[in-house]
Amino acid sequence: EENPLLTHFSEILEIVKEYEATISLGDALRPGCLKDSSDVFQIQELLTLGKLVKIARKEGAKVIVEGPGHVPLNEIEMNMKLEKKICDEAPFYVLGPLVTDIALGYDHISAAIGGAIAAIHGADFLCYVTPSEHLGLPDVTDVKQGVIAAKIAAHAANIVRKGYLDRDTLLSKYRRELNWDKVFELSIDPEIKKKYPSLKDRKECTMCGKYCAIKIVDNYLKKVKK
Repeated sequence: EENPLLTHFSEILEIVKEYEATISLGDALRPGCLKDSSDVFQIQELLTLGKLVKIARKEGAKVIVEGPGHVPLNEIEMNMKLEKKICDEAPFYVLGPLVTDIALGYDHISAAIGGAIAAIHGADFLCYVTPSEHLGLPDVTDVKQGVIAAKIAAHAANIVRKGYLDRDTLLSKYRRELNWDKVFELSIDPEIKKKYPSLKDRKECTMCGKYCAIKIVDNYLKKVKK
């Protein structure tokens, strides 16, 4: 009774419907560290969210559910399936989840690992996490790195869930041809091309240099054809 968002939920739904918006049900009791993951408070709140989903749908309002942010690898699948069951398959939006608490400055990587696993087990939206999470407000570079990490996680999951492999296959084809313009064009961050200005005109990269297997095979085949 002390929470106006609950006591006036029906009124809020009327506003949501009037503006054809989608209401996002947040999880204020989500775990703030791995130790709290899947605790009684998180699950009890999830049960409440499940009830709110039913009310919203009964009223004809669109609704999604927000999920946990700190979950160890072995609990992610269970958390996704539990939300889908309790919330009647409502779209699930996860805050990562982070799979370790010690990745300060690299939380975007921790979140991408958790996000990919969450997505293949049912998560529908991934919240991007920046490197400065738990340290301070992000700058433009932090935001870019966080978004890229989340996009990698989402794409990796879509390869499994939806078979979105065409882009990867095409990039691999152009990589075989050392067609760097096309490789960069298809990459998750085409702007990375600026960092490697020497990669053009079928030039091998510095990883293998003159021992590039692709160039060696190509040269051999040219000799055979002659």
